Amino acid sequence: MKKLVCMVFAFLISALVSSAQDMPRGDIAAGVSDLYIIKGYTINMVGPSGAFTANANNWLGVVGDFGVYFGHIPQSFSGELYTFGPRFYLRKPGSRFVPFGQALFGGSHFSTSTGGISGGGTQFAFGLGGGGDLTIHRGGRFAVRGQVEYFGVRANGGTTPCSRLSGGLVYRLGKRHAGGS
Repeated sequence: MKKLVCMVFAFLISALVSSAQDMPRGDIAAGVSDLYIIKGYTINMVGPSGAFTANANNWLGVVGDFGVYFGHIPQSFSGELYTFGPRFYLRKPGSRFVPFGQALFGGSHFSTSTGGISGGGTQFAFGLGGGGDLTIHRGGRFAVRGQVEYFGVRANGGTTPCSRLSGGLVYRLGKRHAGGS
């Protein structure tokens, strides 16, 4: 019985080590996002977005996320979100789909005051949400990403609720080996 327990333990450890070998050091993502400002009436903004992630281990990464958005209310206006924070992965060995959740904190800037958001200044912004990466082919460096998030933009003593839908391509950088290098 003791031998069986040792064999099972050794098998589990080797499975953890082998899954760690499949983890990229990080990734770069680029795509398009729809940002919906939801206060009184919905304002839709669309624009390019990008993110970079450095993976600390198999389940934790640090992400920097940036987006530029354009809308009309009836005049044209623009906005930017720049946020950073932790990303938590649920990696399963052999799976092509890797879901994640993240909490982002940073700032925003909008060209015009609208929907509870102040224009011309920098406001605190935070985002909570998640998504997933689907590897295009097994063992490949490219994946397709989709994500959904709630964003709050702090301005004028209140928080303006926003939602963001994003999609794009991911390029994975290198591989982190079992030794953590």
